[in-house]
Amino acid sequence: MAKDTSARIQLLQGTLDMLILRTLLSGPAHGHQIAKHIQRTTEDLLQVEHGSLYPALHRLEQKGWLVAKWEPAAQDLKREYKYYRITAAGKKQFLSEESKWKQLTGAIARIMWPVEES
Repeated sequence: MAKDTSARIQLLQGTLDMLILRTLLSGPAHGHQIAKHIQRTTEDLLQVEHGSLYPALHRLEQKGWLVAKWEPAAQDLKREYKYYRITAAGKKQFLSEESKWKQLTGAIARIMWPVEES
C-alpha cells in the first residue's frame, strides 16, 4: 500500500533514537532490518531513510546505548552485516524515554480530546 510522500511523517532525532532502542529490545538486528521493522510495524507510515538511520545508530553506539559487531549474513556467509545490540545502559535510556513519551502523549491527548466535566 503506497503512501503519498507528502503525507509521511518526519521523525525527530530523539523519537528515532527511541524507536531504534525499542526495536532492538527484541534482539540484535542490522540497519536494514531495523528500518524495515519500523516501516512494517507502522504500516508504512514511518519510513526511516538511511541518511537518518545510520547517523542515529552511530550516535547511539557512541553514547554506549548500543554495541555493534560485523557478522556473516545468515543466508550468505560471504557477506557481512553490522548487527546492533542494545546495552544495559541503552535499556535504561529507553525506559526513561518511554516514560517521558507517555507523559507527553498523555498531555497532548488531554488537550486534543478533553474530558467533559459534568
